Amino acid sequence: MLGKRLAGGRALIKCHPMSLSRLILALLIAFGVATTVRAQAADDPCWTELEAFSDAAVANGQSVLNLEWTPFAAPETGWETYQPLIQQELATACSPGSPGFASALAAFQTRYGLAPTGLFDAATFQVFKGVWQERRPFVMARVRGECPEPPPINTWAYLLPGEEHADRITRMLRRDVLEAYRRMAAAARAEVPEIAADPELLQIFSGLRDPAADAARCAAEGNCDGLRRAVCSPHRTGTAIDLYVGHAHGYGVDSTEPYNRLHQSRGAAYRWLVANARRFGFVPYVYEPWHWEWVGP
Repeated sequence: MLGKRLAGGRALIKCHPMSLSRLILALLIAFGVATTVRAQAADDPCWTELEAFSDAAVANGQSVLNLEWTPFAAPETGWETYQPLIQQELATACSPGSPGFASALAAFQTRYGLAPTGLFDAATFQVFKGVWQERRPFVMARVRGECPEPPPINTWAYLLPGEEHADRITRMLRRDVLEAYRRMAAAARAEVPEIAADPELLQIFSGLRDPAADAARCAAEGNCDGLRRAVCSPHRTGTAIDLYVGHAHGYGVDSTEPYNRLHQSRGAAYRWLVANARRFGFVPYVYEPWHWEWVGP
């Protein structure tokens, strides 16, 4: 072992004979990364505000994977599941670990009266949730204490066999909603080869549900907590659809386990819906990647 005292006599560093070469290599790599970032900043809008938001970018890049929090009823780790919706809301394709994402998040925070730190946190997510929920007319009716009635039977329409997912059998939607769904599914298959290649993707596994049947299921399963299932469900209106967007191995198509929802949020079908469903009148329910509600064009 070689020993060498640092300038000022502070400490004795004992080094392996190869340590110097490794140190030089590490410095070269660091210089290369810094040069790459500077070059990237010149061309990539996600990196143009490096000085202002570098700390926030580092923090977000870590928290997206390891934040310990409870955004809904149960603890979760990280917020990658919600990343597609957040990026869509911020109108940015920048990754969470970039200054551009932090800048867009800071602008959102300013718009809604939060400190513009550019840092993702639970308080900011609560605002996102509020924004998304307010876009669901059914939710706003529930806030007013109302439980909307099912649509008149003469407005119902039957799904075709190829539109129903084999995991569940659902027969009907409101006619205008079904027509909008068909336009949306056709566009997705035309625009995304991965969706076109898998006929299961975007099939419906729950549509119009009879309120009495829903109430009986609530009583039998005891899980109508307003999160997984509601006593007054939007499915009673014929405007809510549960779409097959994939599922993790060993989980159901509507499993709310964090790993399953994360898996779904990474899929092509969900990513396309986040970016395009509003074109056809549909908005998401953030907790369930498969659940979408028609609110009109």
